[in-house]
Amino acid sequence: MKQILLALWIACGTLVCAQEGAPLELADVVGGTFTPEDLYNVVPIPGDGAHYSQRNREGTQIIKYSFQTGRQVEVLFDATTARECPFKQFDSYSFSPDGQMLLIATETTPIYRRSYTAVHYLYSLKRNLEGQINNRVERLSDGGAQQAPLFSPDGTMVAFVRSNNIYLVKLLYGNSESQVTEDGAAGAVLNGIPDWVYEEEFGINRAMEFSVDSKLLAFVRFDETAVSSYSMQLFAGSNPRLEAFAKYPGEYTYKYPKTGERNSTVSVHAFDIRSKVTRRMQLPLEADGYIPRICFTHDPEKLAIVTLNRHQNRLDLYFANPRSTLCRLMLRDESDTYIKEEVLDNIRFYPGHFSFMSDRSGYMHLYWYTIGGTLVRQVTSGDYEVKRFLGWSARENAFYYIANAEGVLCRALYKTDRKGKQIKLSAREGTNSVQLSSDMSYYLNRYTSVDTPLLITLHDNSGKELAQPVDNAALLQKLAAYNLPRKEFFTFTTERGTLLNGWMMKPTGFDATGKYPVLLYQYSGPGSQEVVNRWRLTWETYMASRGFVVVCVDGRGTGGRGADFEKCTYLNLGVKEAEDQVSVARYLATLPYVDAGRIGIWGWSYGGYMTLMSMSEGTPVFRAGVAVAAVTDWNYYDTIYGERFMRTPAENADGYEAASALSRAGKLHGRLLLVHGLADDNVHFQNTAEYAETLVQLGKPFDMQLYTNRNHSIYGGRTRLHLYAKLTRFFEEQLR
Repeated sequence: MKQILLALWIACGTLVCAQEGAPLELADVVGGTFTPEDLYNVVPIPGDGAHYSQRNREGTQIIKYSFQTGRQVEVLFDATTARECPFKQFDSYSFSPDGQMLLIATETTPIYRRSYTAVHYLYSLKRNLEGQINNRVERLSDGGAQQAPLFSPDGTMVAFVRSNNIYLVKLLYGNSESQVTEDGAAGAVLNGIPDWVYEEEFGINRAMEFSVDSKLLAFVRFDETAVSSYSMQLFAGSNPRLEAFAKYPGEYTYKYPKTGERNSTVSVHAFDIRSKVTRRMQLPLEADGYIPRICFTHDPEKLAIVTLNRHQNRLDLYFANPRSTLCRLMLRDESDTYIKEEVLDNIRFYPGHFSFMSDRSGYMHLYWYTIGGTLVRQVTSGDYEVKRFLGWSARENAFYYIANAEGVLCRALYKTDRKGKQIKLSAREGTNSVQLSSDMSYYLNRYTSVDTPLLITLHDNSGKELAQPVDNAALLQKLAAYNLPRKEFFTFTTERGTLLNGWMMKPTGFDATGKYPVLLYQYSGPGSQEVVNRWRLTWETYMASRGFVVVCVDGRGTGGRGADFEKCTYLNLGVKEAEDQVSVARYLATLPYVDAGRIGIWGWSYGGYMTLMSMSEGTPVFRAGVAVAAVTDWNYYDTIYGERFMRTPAENADGYEAASALSRAGKLHGRLLLVHGLADDNVHFQNTAEYAETLVQLGKPFDMQLYTNRNHSIYGGRTRLHLYAKLTRFFEEQLR
């Protein structure tokens, strides 16, 4: 009878969809049928402010386009016609700083989230007196695949890493190759590339830089010998199949520092290319401190080194003399809680000045300093946040940046001119992201809103629209055949007096007199923001089309609303966020069209953790939930992320206990589905395994779905379709 009623309920939902428009198919939603057209692999051409480049869909050409018209100007590279070209397709490319040389990546093999190895080739765009190029492809190195290649500023050298050692190729000397470091070793020493935790949490895949005069190469050395290892079992599986493990499973082991444990020992070195002498900088870094960034300024005698203490509440900017090795403190920024990671990407150096971002005023804003470390002025101010600094134009003496000054749900492009006047350049309200031309004369704008899939426009730096390379008219026409649920924004105030932002999708064919089940989606991690004015057609849209009210609310700790709102969860992750999601459920239960007994919650990663914390908050408001790739205890997560918000377990034992889903598992209420990939290098399967065992010993029923050889993203072959089909069946069975 239970299965018959479920079948009838699904059939009725499908019939309603068919009457009002074509029904959404899960395979189409998950498989990319409704993915907006985009301009992928766009690279503004260095030294040429009027053009950008793009790899074609087939991966055979690099094409030059005009910023003014969006039209093709010429083909810069064609693998089918280039001389001595051993590959038919390529994966990515980059330019030399002067735009006269291409570095083309083939046979790319991913390592972690951002790192990869590839076989790289050189291709010169320089023309002879007759205006011709030699059209010849040259292999960068014959010694094996390369990692993190980097052109020198003068374009005459390329540095790269192989097997944790740095190599240097001199293009003017017949591509002669020399080895810079000798001590690199797997699981021990990494030169010029970050270890796992730096890559994941500081967002880098390279840790080396040339001086502006191309005479020095600075790099960070990571010694991870004392870092503990984590091992994952691997099986043959499929998509791809690992034939080596067809009979017996294998194992992948790597260094992963968990909260409170040893990190890599880091140091900064400078290699003199002419004398071949390597010097270590005398950096006054605490033994357990971090070096998340290095960058040469426009003065070759000033190597900028950014450090963080282990608590990550003090950032120091040093200028090191790469020859004398002496370091001078130029700026210090401190917080009662933590320095946000995005600060690191917005420190930019210009002749005589540098930019800096800080939330010291209560909101993230842009500051302008002399190269001597003297504050010139605070460029932006107000009760809004600068999300990204795009650059400073010396010609205009103007600053370009993305901010949410027109509303927490929006992102727009702004310019602050030489008089300090803020000018909004974005014409459309919603979410705007920007790529500037190399001289900041033009920009490419990607715009989306709740009703607009993706509109790509080209502009001059006054904001004037010049062309629309992508309007997604075909997708809009396709979507017109469906009666899609529409996302509506709302706010509500919790029992504790906190105003929260949310969005809601009501079911297709919504009847205000009916009673509907609710699916609450959230992520909830520190600084994240899911309630944003942008277009998305996702599995949540599919579930709304099948008769669910789907809701998402950003609780305390999320971003866009200033430091106090975002950092109030410091030392107590998961507690306030769970309280807020419970408050959401309570609020929804008061709505006349919501069935209070049929409310579910789900999330992935931090959202999975929040599912567990919310279902065991102590208030039985959730009938069912799904936790995908969830952290279950911060003792199992990495040092940089975990300690940024929680400090170490020894310093904050009570906070770790309160933030543990394991410790409150006894209060779990509702039917639970746990999902995890067995090869998740980020949130280890250990989290789900230990949580499942805790539930077993507590006598609490649950369901679990594991995915062979899948990482944190859980994809490959038909895996994603299987995952979302599983989630669909689970919620339809539990909340019907």
